[in-house]
Amino acid sequence: MLIVLRKKRIVTTMLVAAVVLAIVFGTMPILHTLFPLRHREWIDTYSEKYGLDPYLVMGVISAESRFEESAVSHKDARGLMQITGETAAWCIGKFDIPATAEQIHLPEVNIQIGCAYLDYLMETFDGQTQTVLAAYNAGQGNVRKWLADVAYSADGKTLHTIPFEETRTYVDKVIKRMEIYRRLYAEETYR
Repeated sequence: MLIVLRKKRIVTTMLVAAVVLAIVFGTMPILHTLFPLRHREWIDTYSEKYGLDPYLVMGVISAESRFEESAVSHKDARGLMQITGETAAWCIGKFDIPATAEQIHLPEVNIQIGCAYLDYLMETFDGQTQTVLAAYNAGQGNVRKWLADVAYSADGKTLHTIPFEETRTYVDKVIKRMEIYRRLYAEETYR
């Protein structure tokens, strides 16, 4: 298991290095294939509506579904941002989103619900991006327990250690992909 995790980190580091080199040497079409961007209009619209960094949303979508609209997880999370029916129903009611939980497979609905939920987590966890991403992956209940435990949080607001390896890897992946998307698409009007 440890060897597999080290290999994943090496691959991630190599991808980040490849992005930097491709930007420097002008091989952007290859990177656009490796890091696709679809539905930018909805990402921009709902990122702005909910006060989110659009590159964070892109990083979440890339890590969750690699921009595959029909993605379904083993926990039955669906769509681009991997929203469960329960989370969809809660967000639709709380944020008055004009949709039904059955529509979470639709890209616009999925992105709006995902952005509304990320905004809620940002408010709940004081805008601490790593903590928010941990909650998006492992659930708010787990994160609240970790924040209350000095083994994981010295101040009760930020996580200095994430006990779930899957969640640590997820947070790292989203942050790296967020920066890759920022470098690839910040200067473009690609839509």
